[in-house]
Amino acid sequence: MALHVRTISKEDHLAFVESRSASFLQCPSWGEVKAEWKAESLGWYANAPGTGSENGTGPLVGAGLVLYRQLPRIRRYLAYLPEGPVIDWSAGELSDWLEPLVEHLRRRGAFSIKMGPQVTARRWTADTIKAAIAAGETGDGAERTKHTKRLQDVPADATDGTALRITDQLRSLGWRQDQQTGPGFGDVQPRYVFQLPLAGRSLDDVLAGFNQLWRRNVKKAAKEKVEVVRGGYDDLPAFHHLYRITAERDRFTPRALSYFQRMYRAMTAEHPDRLRLYLARHEGEVLAATTMVTVGRHSWYSYGASATHKREVRPSNAIQWQMIQDAHAMGAEVYDLRGISDTLDPENHLFGLIQFKLGTGGQAVEYLGEWDYPVNRLMHKAFELYLARR
Repeated sequence: MALHVRTISKEDHLAFVESRSASFLQCPSWGEVKAEWKAESLGWYANAPGTGSENGTGPLVGAGLVLYRQLPRIRRYLAYLPEGPVIDWSAGELSDWLEPLVEHLRRRGAFSIKMGPQVTARRWTADTIKAAIAAGETGDGAERTKHTKRLQDVPADATDGTALRITDQLRSLGWRQDQQTGPGFGDVQPRYVFQLPLAGRSLDDVLAGFNQLWRRNVKKAAKEKVEVVRGGYDDLPAFHHLYRITAERDRFTPRALSYFQRMYRAMTAEHPDRLRLYLARHEGEVLAATTMVTVGRHSWYSYGASATHKREVRPSNAIQWQMIQDAHAMGAEVYDLRGISDTLDPENHLFGLIQFKLGTGGQAVEYLGEWDYPVNRLMHKAFELYLARR
């Protein structure tokens, strides 16, 4: 299959990704959110058979949002396709898709390309993860002490053979994958996520799948009259106040309020339900706030924040349950709780994140991770050294 890559309109780009429930990071609006990057919408076109055309006169068969980050003082760029591109990763040879992409980005001045294929490699059920945590270690007999407490060491419930083939093809084409060395999230976007399947399930089924603690906490919040409402642009300062409290508690650097204001404007302009803000109130006080993003039949819990007091009324469980109900009502087949680290060590400060999400009874998913292509090997290596020293 001969394919051609060229710039496409935001309208064509949006129509393509919405029809496939692609990541919201591949929607045109995400280019407006990342204001410090230059954005371009790309399309893959099939060449019409027998015409000899090199301009792709056939149908649009793939799309991607590319973010360009310029190097200081020179017109060379890092080209990044977050959780993309949106192509049929299982169809044909990857060289048909990626070689025209590399050539287009080379002409644009890219010295390095980074992409994140949304291809599932492995899945673990909540029961499997709980068993591994309960065991304390992930091996048997003599092998037990050789394993660390990490998800990657736990035998998966499902492994995708297509992902293995794609990995081999990427390596043969010169793409490189950074190996995660610590129990963090890996890559720029999370390699491990936690998802709650909704397709073919009633809300009663979903609630029944929660663990006992989650069901008790949802009931506790209702008994305490925690009210969950949908907020708007003017409620972003209240969200950001809790977000800064959460950042201090969980030891991460918070984004500025202006970032979330820009995100809200850009994403709701693209679609009124692309981004939703939720607030959980108790006795008039906002105790938790979250954002949910929806593209097609996939909804994501993207940002969450909560107060340090009155946690006994369980506002975080209440707000998650409301988002799950709304995602289900909108026809979402997956409610995605986004990133988890791969640590299964209760003493690690990141463990609480996977522990909270496990309570929904969903499943952990490992994607192929992010891959780099050094268009200019010398500049790519220099850039890697620069990042390592920051």
